[in-house]
Amino acid sequence: MWRVGMSEEIGKALQSAMDRVNQAVARRSKALPALPPRLVAVSKTKPPEMVIEAYKQGQRNFGENYVNELVDKASNTEILESCPEIEWHFIGNLQKNNVNKLLGVPHLFMVETVDSAKLADKVNSSWQRLRAASSQRLRIMLQINTSGEQSKHGLPPEETVNAVKHIVSQCTALHFSGLMTIGRSGFDLSQAQNPDFQMLLSQRKKVCDNLNLPMEDVELSMGMSNDFEHAIEVGATNVRVGSLIFGNRDYPNSAANTPSPSPEKRSKVLTEEAAKKMEHLTVSEH
Repeated sequence: MWRVGMSEEIGKALQSAMDRVNQAVARRSKALPALPPRLVAVSKTKPPEMVIEAYKQGQRNFGENYVNELVDKASNTEILESCPEIEWHFIGNLQKNNVNKLLGVPHLFMVETVDSAKLADKVNSSWQRLRAASSQRLRIMLQINTSGEQSKHGLPPEETVNAVKHIVSQCTALHFSGLMTIGRSGFDLSQAQNPDFQMLLSQRKKVCDNLNLPMEDVELSMGMSNDFEHAIEVGATNVRVGSLIFGNRDYPNSAANTPSPSPEKRSKVLTEEAAKKMEHLTVSEH
């Protein structure tokens, strides 16, 4: 719930997150495309007041995991009036029966979780019908299941190139923006580079080689609150950060509703409790 002092906390947490983004950019190889990473603030379960406050602090890109929650927030009168330049990202599992509802969202900037050619076809035809008066194509990313976990959504890596070919050639209402992955939670970066990130990097290279696309035209959405700095260091152009900015999520009938540390403090170190929780979450957690 919104409380006195939260405005300052969100501002400090956002600044801390951006500082860490910029520091990670400074550490990455000069051989990587010089694309400034986009910070997507994941506002799942958070009230409109927190979205508005983050917007006032300069944040423009926000992510939601559930279609109904995104529809409610994006249509909220206060958000519409206070956040005219907001850009919404859908980052959760998308079912075909929810496509029309999602595509009606005001200020929808990108759908990051298209995970099949069939879903791309559905999104394409729906966008053509719903936005017939507009020539603007919808930005989408292709979600890849880089870890091979059954609990994760996404296309098998070996199907990436053909799926991108289909989107580029057949889905004329869509703009292929890049590749996205959730990846396995809790990987120990002290042991090696994250294999999920490396897999997404290799798939981008294959896509660019096969379709003759410039590397800088294919974004990589990877990295969340616990590993976004490493993701940026190896080439992420889009990172999805939630709890570091907004604090623990408020789930009904959950211990998460008890008082928690400020977002500023949480942005410094991911707590053991949050790390354990991430190990059990699927695509819906960022």
